Amino acid sequence: MLDKNGIAKRIAKEVKDGYYVNLGIGIPTLVANFVRDDIEVEFQSENGVLGMGPFPFEGEEDADIINAGKQTITTLPGASFFDSATSFAMIRGQHVDLTILGAMEVSEQGDIANWKIPGKMVKGMGGAMDLVASAENIIVAMMHTNRAGASKLLKSCSLPLTGVGCVKTIVTNMAVLEVTPKGFQLLERAPGVSVEAIQAATEGTLIVDGDIPEMQL
Repeated sequence: MLDKNGIAKRIAKEVKDGYYVNLGIGIPTLVANFVRDDIEVEFQSENGVLGMGPFPFEGEEDADIINAGKQTITTLPGASFFDSATSFAMIRGQHVDLTILGAMEVSEQGDIANWKIPGKMVKGMGGAMDLVASAENIIVAMMHTNRAGASKLLKSCSLPLTGVGCVKTIVTNMAVLEVTPKGFQLLERAPGVSVEAIQAATEGTLIVDGDIPEMQL
């Protein structure tokens, strides 16, 4: 089973040369640490940064350079800073090739809930709704189950939705799945995780065709 870094490392394999990529809060921010050195990728953060690099080493942080999750980041040569209006013009104008988001729930129809839990304080929806409404290629990075052991891959989301029918691919600590009209198509399983364990942890419809390979990290 993967940890958060393992999930990010697997998602990094989906990042292609020349991509502009938006990284959401949480696990997605780790993806920048694992992108291949032989490709050029521009990471965008909705708070107004284009050209994010890996996280800084301890002692080298600059408190003025942060991502949308208020974590300190590094920037690559040629990086730029701009206001939120410009940032969201990039997002709404569909100039981002890949969006990587965290989620609390995803339904088998590709609906995503990742901004609010009723009864708990929320600072705002951030840019999540703009991202899912504008992006054509969305990968969700998440744990397969919540802390209570209940599935986060559901027939229908129980939490307020961020977007409807927008998620294409999901990478969890247990599996890689594609959202299809018939449900979650199992593509890969994490090292040491059985198909049966994935089925037991998935509430929504899980489609298993043939032998499912282990992830190559």
